[in-house]
Amino acid sequence: MNRTAPRLPEDSFADLFTPKLITTLREGYDVGRLVSDVIAGLTVAIVALPLAMGIAIASGTTPDKGLFTAVVAGFIISALGGSRFQIGGPTAAFIVVVYRTIETQGYDGLVLATFLAGLILVAVGYLKLGTYIKYIPYPVTIGFTAGIGITIFVSQVADLLGLSAGKLPGEFVAKVEALWHALPTLNASAVALSALSLAVILGLRRTRPKWPGFLIAVVLASVVTALFQLDAVTIGSKYGEIPRMPPSPELPALSFAKIKAVLPDAITIAVLAGIESLLSAVVADGMTGRRHRSNCELVAQGFANVASALFGGLPATGAIARTATNIRSGSTGPVSGVLHAVFLLVFMLVAAPLASYVPLAVLAAILAIVAWNMAEVHVVGRLLVNSGWGDRTVLLSTMLLTVFYDLTVGIEVGVVLAAMLFMHHMAEAVQVEAHGNVDLIDRDRADDPERTPYDPSQQIRDDVVVYRINGPFFFGAANQLTTTLSRIGTRPKRLVLDFAGVPLVDSTGAATLRGVVADMHKRGADVVLAGMSRPVRRSLVRFGIHRPHVSVLTAPSVAAALERIDHEPLAAE
Repeated sequence: MNRTAPRLPEDSFADLFTPKLITTLREGYDVGRLVSDVIAGLTVAIVALPLAMGIAIASGTTPDKGLFTAVVAGFIISALGGSRFQIGGPTAAFIVVVYRTIETQGYDGLVLATFLAGLILVAVGYLKLGTYIKYIPYPVTIGFTAGIGITIFVSQVADLLGLSAGKLPGEFVAKVEALWHALPTLNASAVALSALSLAVILGLRRTRPKWPGFLIAVVLASVVTALFQLDAVTIGSKYGEIPRMPPSPELPALSFAKIKAVLPDAITIAVLAGIESLLSAVVADGMTGRRHRSNCELVAQGFANVASALFGGLPATGAIARTATNIRSGSTGPVSGVLHAVFLLVFMLVAAPLASYVPLAVLAAILAIVAWNMAEVHVVGRLLVNSGWGDRTVLLSTMLLTVFYDLTVGIEVGVVLAAMLFMHHMAEAVQVEAHGNVDLIDRDRADDPERTPYDPSQQIRDDVVVYRINGPFFFGAANQLTTTLSRIGTRPKRLVLDFAGVPLVDSTGAATLRGVVADMHKRGADVVLAGMSRPVRRSLVRFGIHRPHVSVLTAPSVAAALERIDHEPLAAE
């Protein structure tokens, strides 16, 4: 990807790994920004409180473990991270992995796996390998998150319906069979509390989206349970009283045999933490126009998981929903994330005994909504309808393997299939460009105005920025576009992307392009796609990159785009 601007100097090691908290404080910090961060931190803490308990229970452990993790890991991720707005803690994405690890290795095995995963993340970050996570294709990411969402939802059915199913097996089919056999034990009080909680949360999202629906549902369900003395399982009746303070830190039991046994789980936790944290950081970048440092963020995630393990906590990573809430609540930087952890600690000190009255049905309702959001049914549907057979195969393979077999295997198979699909597409692209007779002697040919890349140095304008993309716009290269565009210092009226040198576009490239268009519109700039070949144009239309779904303009070439900008509006083609 070329532009006429000079190459920027290499950043130093210290610059790359300076936490965003320090960067923010260096920029200047005043009382007004502190007030905004206090409000944002309190808002996120209110959202995180029931989630942390619910995630811990769904993971097969006690609710206090989730709270300790949110406090310790949440503080470190915000204090040392490479994203200004990242909120860290236990997330629903880990439920499947944590449940399986506890089932096979015991809780001490989970703590050791979390400790090792933290060390792996620190090493990956300092070795600057974090940028390679961009090679996880879009269908793979959607596939395994959808698979996790399905698994989480099924795991919450017992508490949603108040079933006496005992400890559910980790294997999906066996879990469904156990739930089916337990249906005669359905508890009407639990069903009523679940329905009430879902109605409150979904109703508030529609009518009062800024209100803390999760916390309101928890308080209301707890009051109703105590007032009417409902026969429903609560945190107190199942787990006892939640301690007010985290335990003293201590190293997990280390032995070569135990490390060897939990290493596969540690690698899975590290991979999942890296993917989820950087996805969350990218979402934050898209909402704010700022840019995170991926390797610095991974180092912070690593230290956070090491610290969580020392306090007997769960794996932690960046939480997309909580990060988005942080931004919408007016956060100005990492201080709000640090304060969110402090507020959670205060809640534990003051209100820990009250958590005993919380019915498990309301926490299950919260996680059912989280699972639905993770499944991203609309995105899965769009990919299945609009994508080609290859992306469908990658998506379904990853999702089904995650649900029925293993998350790690699902990701591995998805990446391998995506790589094979890319090679297939490249072979097709070569055949398309060489559709005529293949000559052994390279004869002169007339220029093709539809396919000749435009050199931006031929015409430079202050109100227009032109970028030329050379090569396939696929899952491994799509991140380069956002990286380059983030360095635009001016606010142009139009961004022209020269696609004349692009032989193919996959679903990851299309998703990236959709985000670029949205970001440039926030900056007040139009996006013009110039010089697209027919196959590329068809691919973008198939992926929904056209009006009225995406506000993007087109032109047959960069020269034509520049010539027509001042004379007539560019029409969508």
